[in-house]
Amino acid sequence: MTIHTLETPEADIVYDVHGTGEGPPLLMVGQPMEAGGFSTLASYFPDRTVVTYDPRGLGRSVRKDGREDHVPATQAGDLHGVIQALGAGPVEVFGSSGGAVTALALVTAHPDDVSTLVAHEPPLVGVLPDAAATERAGKAFRDVYQARGFGAGMAAFIAMTSWKGEFTDDYFALPAPDPAQFGMPSEDDGRRDDPLLSDRSLAITAYELDVAALNAAPTRIVIAVGEESLDVMNGRAALATAERLGQEATVFPSHHGGFLGGEFGYAGQPEAFARKLREVLEG
Repeated sequence: MTIHTLETPEADIVYDVHGTGEGPPLLMVGQPMEAGGFSTLASYFPDRTVVTYDPRGLGRSVRKDGREDHVPATQAGDLHGVIQALGAGPVEVFGSSGGAVTALALVTAHPDDVSTLVAHEPPLVGVLPDAAATERAGKAFRDVYQARGFGAGMAAFIAMTSWKGEFTDDYFALPAPDPAQFGMPSEDDGRRDDPLLSDRSLAITAYELDVAALNAAPTRIVIAVGEESLDVMNGRAALATAERLGQEATVFPSHHGGFLGGEFGYAGQPEAFARKLREVLEG
């Protein structure tokens, strides 16, 4: 693996190039997850050149623009710069979660950059039939985070993203969960800058698809959903996104983090996931 830095006036974007395989590079894009989250998945593609990166303001990619928000169009511009620096022509992209949203923004703005995009569970609230209730549920876990800190906020986030079906009065009647129930710390560390639990990433979930631009792009776009996610928010959003684009979502093994090994203690089925990803990329 080699480490590179793309220096721009607004941020220094750090990206890693794994291997020197044949064919187009395969970019693996997360948000707010950094490059390290793809270490297991990348290991299953030893024959490919895999590129991972830290989004601006996260991990090693230092911002110089004085901002704290995470905006898909801005991050898409960073990825465009990385692809240009690679000098390898159209690439293939696997985007996870917010990274899937960034990748959709990339194809919208720079359609010739990407030959195939696999967008795994983009958390787009606006495509859901219960969008208003989902926004309310999102505000609720952010409020818990602001009031009680990381452990309580993350527990509320997990409860929200684990809820099956649309967000109903039954969901909103539930008390805030005990952090210990999810193995989270009860004490408040005083920080309020978490990119997942604060309002810094609202532009990700609020991103609006440009369906016309995406359908006009030369890129083959595959919306992916985990087999264990079909009834929960991220999976429902993937299904609705696919429908907006006139396709059916492609089912992958496991859950929202199905490609993870032991990176965060939330392992999926990375070998099976990688096998399915390779199958989809090969068309």
